[in-house]
Amino acid sequence: MTESPQIRTEVDGRVLKIVVDNVRKKNAFVPEMMVALGDALTAFDRDDEQWVAVLCAAGDHTTAGLDMPRFFGPTATAVEPAADAVDPFALKRRTLKPVVAVVQGITYTIGIEMMLAADIVIAADTARFCQMESKRGIAPLGGAHFRFLTRTGWGNAMYHLMLCDEFDAQRALQIGLVQEVVPYGKHIDRAMEIAHAITQHAPLGLRAMKEAALRYIAAGEAAAIAAIPTISERVMGTEDATEGIRSFLERREARFTGR
Repeated sequence: MTESPQIRTEVDGRVLKIVVDNVRKKNAFVPEMMVALGDALTAFDRDDEQWVAVLCAAGDHTTAGLDMPRFFGPTATAVEPAADAVDPFALKRRTLKPVVAVVQGITYTIGIEMMLAADIVIAADTARFCQMESKRGIAPLGGAHFRFLTRTGWGNAMYHLMLCDEFDAQRALQIGLVQEVVPYGKHIDRAMEIAHAITQHAPLGLRAMKEAALRYIAAGEAAAIAAIPTISERVMGTEDATEGIRSFLERREARFTGR
């Protein structure tokens, strides 16, 4: 754990561990971290010696989401990723190599969307999930609006996306959002164990399989991704969006008007 927010990596044989580390703020993302995560995934994708990635977080929590003032407040900073970088949300360029995500504690908003961009998710029994954007007057823009559907089905997706409720690891397992739930403290070890097991198989065969699987859902995902700018345009300039973000910064309940 470090004092300054960062993305760090550790090589373990054919496995690259990518660690989100901003523990002082429950691993909330600042713009620079988002770019650094994309850079780490890009380097992994280009390295022939690294076959599987494990995406995890330091401390007790996956992430509380975005550091809102750094993205939307008066001190907001704009940091653009490289045009050919792997997208942590897999909305643009994605890696065809296997990616295992690990979650624990608070796993909100972009934490869910990043884990849904991975292939396999291992959750600690402490994990708590919430896709709360509509509670803030906006909407999910990182892929939850369609990947929740492909992982859990329409009813389960709408139930949680509309209620913006918090639910636990066992509920996530029940609806297929995660693949295993293990005791906290063993969750990263379990993910690394799975990653190393995957490295025992032919890497080119696995990538071809993943690419073929992605082709099955490519048309639907492409349409859903193409809709994101329209969704953003519809919600980000509304009075409700302003109120949602202001209420979050002021730590009070939002008062929405539908405008």
